Amino acid sequence: MIASVVRAGWLNLRRDRAALMLSFIVPIVFFSIFAGIFGAQKSTTSKTTVVIADLDQSDGSRRLIEALKRESALDVVLSPKKSTKPFDAASAETFVRAGDAPVALVIPKGFGTTRIRFDAANNGPAFRLMSDSADPIADQVVGGLLQKTMMMSMPEMMMDAGVSEVDRWSGGLTPQQKAAIDQNMKGYRAFSARTPAANTTSSDSLIRIEKTDVVGQNKSNVVAALYAAGTGVMFLLFTASHAGGALLEESESGTLDRILTTRLTLTQLLLGKLAYLWTLGFTQICIMFVWGAVAFRLQLVEHIGGFLIMASTTSLATSAFGLLLASICRTRAQLGAMSTLVVLSISAIGGSMLPRFLMPAGLQKAGLVLFNSWALEGFTNVFWRELPLQSLALPAAVLVGWAIVFFIASRQLTKRWEIV
Repeated sequence: MIASVVRAGWLNLRRDRAALMLSFIVPIVFFSIFAGIFGAQKSTTSKTTVVIADLDQSDGSRRLIEALKRESALDVVLSPKKSTKPFDAASAETFVRAGDAPVALVIPKGFGTTRIRFDAANNGPAFRLMSDSADPIADQVVGGLLQKTMMMSMPEMMMDAGVSEVDRWSGGLTPQQKAAIDQNMKGYRAFSARTPAANTTSSDSLIRIEKTDVVGQNKSNVVAALYAAGTGVMFLLFTASHAGGALLEESESGTLDRILTTRLTLTQLLLGKLAYLWTLGFTQICIMFVWGAVAFRLQLVEHIGGFLIMASTTSLATSAFGLLLASICRTRAQLGAMSTLVVLSISAIGGSMLPRFLMPAGLQKAGLVLFNSWALEGFTNVFWRELPLQSLALPAAVLVGWAIVFFIASRQLTKRWEIV
């Protein structure tokens, strides 16, 4: 009898395709997505893009840049896109503000003639790290590798510091001793120029580094600015897909046939459904962002123009996507299973669940195919990077384009409901 109960349970599960999908396919899809994100990194960290502005233009600064280029964890950028002119401090900061790199390193003027001292009094001009705190680990990686490179790839500067300290605290070296040391140091510099130092690790800090958060320093609530959009877009997708299921209910109950016997065409019906879903989604995201402003100090009023542009276009794209899912499915149960699988999958790849900079480069590029990643990009430009409204032209155009594609596909798939 127990075996019969078990057999009946499996037969019921096999007939319920929605439950079958939720039980087996959804876990496999999510395992594959997160294994692809984190497993591809293996035991190494993904490369951190760093912009370098060399204000010193000395032999020492050029050697430092070459040493940083050899670091496997760094992707060094020396000039803006489509330009051969090297970065200065202002253009490097603009590059970070635009989201093209998470951190910029400014090598100060006078670096090549600086003698490092082993006390905290003065180690010459300070390096500047200008970061985007949306990526909280990038400046730590660059700062640590800079310290390491200074000590291990340019050790002659450390030797100069050691000689200076010996001269300072021993009562003074004789002219003959200084001459011998200078001669040996010249030989070592010539040797080290021909032989790059091997990569090793170090944790001591003997150089001055000034860190500045150029994007998030004036944000009243960093977490709200970063994650409100991700959560909002994901739940817009859920809302639109479930609300679009009204089409399936009307088809199953026969209401759709009666509606189509009137002067209302199927195209007009779908446009009406799209308009309803758009108003629903727009209202939902407005309420959520207003709550973020009230409860979490999200700076909504200051960015109301950009918010309205992105909220309206995002709601349009998600509404059309909800219609498409409803048009593909035959029953409410199928829609529930498919919407769960699809929405969670594209939310994970598109950046709603975790920042895209944590993903491998391949997945980051693949995410640009998804319309929700463009929505997140637009909201990030508004609330995080505070870019001008012109920066929203591309994300908004992509969202409207996807909305048109989704609606046309929905219209083709719903031809099965037309009354001839």
